[in-house]
Amino acid sequence: MTQPFYITTPIYYVNDVPHIGHAYTTIAADVLARFRRLHGDDVFFLTGLDEHGQKVQQAAAKANISPQAHCDRLTPQFKNLWGKLMMSHDGFIRTTDPQHQTVVQGFLQTLYDKDLIYRAEYTGWYCTFDERFWTEKDVEGGLCPDCKRPVEQLSESNYFFRMSQYQDRLKAHINDHPEFIRPVSRRNEILGFLEKPLEDLSISRPKSRLTWGIELPFDADYVTYVWFDALTNYVSALDYLPPSPSRDRYWPATVHLVGKDILTTHAVYWSTMLMALELPLPQTIFAHGWWTVGGEKMSKSRGNVVNPNSVVDEFGVDAFRYFLLREVPFGQDGDYSQEALIGRNNSDLANGLGNLLSRTVTLIQRFANSTIPAPVRSTEDELDRELQTEAQTLLQTTLPHHLSPERIEFNRALESIWGLVQLGNQYIDKTAPWVLAKDPAKQERLHTVLYNAAETLRILCLANAAFMPSTAQNMNEQLGLSLDFSRPLLSQKITWGDLAIGTTVQKGQALFPRIDVTTVKNEKNVISQEVNPAKQKSSKSSNEETSKNSPETPTEEQISIEDFMKVQLKVGKVLEAERVPKSNKLLKLQVDLGSERRQIVAGIGKKYEPDHLVGQTIVVVANLKPANLMGVESQGMVLAAGDKEVGGIITIKEDILPGTHVK
Repeated sequence: MTQPFYITTPIYYVNDVPHIGHAYTTIAADVLARFRRLHGDDVFFLTGLDEHGQKVQQAAAKANISPQAHCDRLTPQFKNLWGKLMMSHDGFIRTTDPQHQTVVQGFLQTLYDKDLIYRAEYTGWYCTFDERFWTEKDVEGGLCPDCKRPVEQLSESNYFFRMSQYQDRLKAHINDHPEFIRPVSRRNEILGFLEKPLEDLSISRPKSRLTWGIELPFDADYVTYVWFDALTNYVSALDYLPPSPSRDRYWPATVHLVGKDILTTHAVYWSTMLMALELPLPQTIFAHGWWTVGGEKMSKSRGNVVNPNSVVDEFGVDAFRYFLLREVPFGQDGDYSQEALIGRNNSDLANGLGNLLSRTVTLIQRFANSTIPAPVRSTEDELDRELQTEAQTLLQTTLPHHLSPERIEFNRALESIWGLVQLGNQYIDKTAPWVLAKDPAKQERLHTVLYNAAETLRILCLANAAFMPSTAQNMNEQLGLSLDFSRPLLSQKITWGDLAIGTTVQKGQALFPRIDVTTVKNEKNVISQEVNPAKQKSSKSSNEETSKNSPETPTEEQISIEDFMKVQLKVGKVLEAERVPKSNKLLKLQVDLGSERRQIVAGIGKKYEPDHLVGQTIVVVANLKPANLMGVESQGMVLAAGDKEVGGIITIKEDILPGTHVK
């Protein structure tokens, strides 16, 4: 029986430029929505735009157009980005939708009739930029505590919602429902907030100051403020965006995803509004952290706002989706850098999943006539059983555990998936199908190994479908599968061995080509970058001066071809990697050179983690005299690029057999 699963993002302010924070929340919601659909749940995924307010009114006036025309002009920047990021939302709400406005006015009238909305005089410090009042204790030095801009003192008559009446009831609900606010640290934060007296909430603005909003049904001289307008979207959307009214079907929401900066708005304001309307509260409100750049909060004034459009154009949509959800635990803050994204792409995606698919398809093409061979299950050994157990546990237990609404551990889910990726690469290394192929007596074992590698990829295709939909489809095609990801593929138990024998594989383009850091422009991933013309000019002059005064590059010592031919370079496959004790620089590698296995100590530990090297195809100096480094024998040398520090090791993208000569 299908279960309703209703997931929402905040509605984003239409005046904003879409940035990494908007993308982060929406990608997270998309992954959960896709995952639940694969499990057969009845999913409704909502996102949209908040289009009212003073800043919209001012921007429209400056452009000499109507506020509605201004909103219509800006809306495509979000819709186009969601298309580029492969969002699978079922509804896109705009607070200018007439149906939404009708629901808002109905809610306001209901609470007014219950005497839960009243009019009163109010004096406070008003921030025009944030469009909100602050109390005396909030304001420091005449500045808004949020945006640090000057505030002005205003006195006016406004309407208030009796939020204070629901303080004790809300505290009791939070204590009785541990899953209501997640993560736990945010739950404790809200409980601490509720230890202080909860004030009533100003919910209106006079039309003398703001006309662009939803008119109060009981006073035509006022419009409602953001709380009753924007927050109501989660309920109002269900009345008109699905094919038929679905409030009874989907409410209460399964999970609201929000940034930590608007947690109070949702956990306190929205919750008390629902209580007053006698509507159920959502199951879970999950507040994630912020993305910073260079340790600083993103800001247009700083010129460090990450533009998702540019990142996707540069690195690809699935690499971006993977990075955001793997890099930091969901709920904590994360720091964005191109270096980190490129590192994830090259190590996890290119050398991990991409390498496993490429080498498996290549081996099947080479040794099984491009078709999935029949395994001989009677020959199952410990390696086979380990691979099978890990794969089945991943889909049946691990992923559902990490992607439950109240838990949401994207990074741990991806770590588990990549544990199987690593195990799959190790399986191929240890079983060495290229060696089995040379022995006619081992053809049955060869076919079993090739089948198991392909079956592992089928499981990984299903596991990655929610996280990286285009990658899953690419794998689906190269493996010759016929998986329809719009169907509930995970609603039934996934059994090892369901991969059809005789399926034709077809090698395609690399899933994730390695990124050459020297070709990436640092400024491409930000919306704006502050440039000091004086510094720019100074830098140019300095470079020209250096060019004029530098001596000619000295001619390096040359060697003959005979000298070069003395160096024996071979392709190696890293089987194992670990750190040398008491050294932060040296790694001990076990390398397959085809006819033998070598132990090589390499000074690359500051650049690479050991697990990132396993499965990589590298180039080794094979005839170097053995040396002893910190008590560990090294029987060769790994080729790497760099001067004083290692910039990167030399790797081979194609599936070349270990031991092949490099020339």
